[in-house]
Amino acid sequence: MSSDGILRIKTKSLFDGATTQTNVVMHINDGVVSAMEKNGSHFDVELEGLCVPGFVDVQVNGGGGVLFNDAPTVASIAAITSAHARYGTTGMLPTIITDDILKMEVAADAVAQALRRRIPGVLGIHFEGPHIAQAKKGAHSAQFIRSLSSAELDIFTRKDIGRVVVTLAPECVSEADIKRLTDAGVIVSLGHTNASFDCAQRAFEAGATGITHLFNAMSALTSREPGVTGAALLSDKTLCGLILDGHHVSAKTCQLALRAKPAGGIFLVTDAMPPVGSSVDRFEFFDREVYLVDGELRSTTGELAGSALNMVGAVKNCIHLLDLSLEEAIRMASLYPLMFLAGKSQLPIKPEPLITVGAPASFVQLTANRDVASTWIDGHQIYAANAR
Repeated sequence: MSSDGILRIKTKSLFDGATTQTNVVMHINDGVVSAMEKNGSHFDVELEGLCVPGFVDVQVNGGGGVLFNDAPTVASIAAITSAHARYGTTGMLPTIITDDILKMEVAADAVAQALRRRIPGVLGIHFEGPHIAQAKKGAHSAQFIRSLSSAELDIFTRKDIGRVVVTLAPECVSEADIKRLTDAGVIVSLGHTNASFDCAQRAFEAGATGITHLFNAMSALTSREPGVTGAALLSDKTLCGLILDGHHVSAKTCQLALRAKPAGGIFLVTDAMPPVGSSVDRFEFFDREVYLVDGELRSTTGELAGSALNMVGAVKNCIHLLDLSLEEAIRMASLYPLMFLAGKSQLPIKPEPLITVGAPASFVQLTANRDVASTWIDGHQIYAANAR
């Protein structure tokens, strides 16, 4: 860093989210990009390869050998964010799966502390449940599924836990309560639901703007009942998370969704579990065990139980399985989830630069093979592949 307190980073190639430039020197001051200098000759760090906007993952159950439900602490959050930074994630929502009210309160407290301590990469919290449909619970624990009460409302509407996403089944929560949540700034996402098309539409009208892991654990599109899946694909005001690991959804089904939704309507999530960034291949999950076999996580009762996917892996899958451009794959991992978190759900979403003057200096350096060489959050190098 120079004596003026500004860190100057020269990038050989930079995709800012909209366009690609070469030989740009980023000036970073207090974690924010303060200038972009073309062909600058003075710099502190030189990065080869391609620099791209940092990845944003709104559904992270665990990583680094840690499951957030098991240990909802600041230390766990730090371990999870560090594990995912290895794969280019610069912003995430630690996700608490359907559990008791005490666990939810403790998780919210941990996220609030993490935000106060500025743990790199923490943007808020995702409550996946507990107000979901028993028929579509997936690997969630049936004993904790329940109706919405004032206790949960108080947690969801806290002002010290950053961006809040709540996944719920609209047939289990009233439209008035959905509106109450969205009016308070909560992002409501439909998931683990067996709702009808009409019920989903009413939830959208009440303010729901998201779909949690599209196609998985939701009423399917059929000939006479489009279900939540059909409602999601038809809506121009909802953004859909997609687990692109090659196990949750077939590549052809993903391509169909991308054709149905306007630009920006599909973004990448991992639904990651403890194996990401660790050697863990089995772990306890409530009253069951989950095993990692051939890249797939299955519980002893047979359900898919999250994933072992990381964000750069999801980006690569976009390119190799869906034949998307690198640029669009990057947007699905960065711009579109950021728009979802900002509540900007009107589609289509036009490409716009994320690495730009006034923006946080959070970006990823990729190699020619699209592996992560380094990850930077708010101007600090959080991960380097060649670090000893």
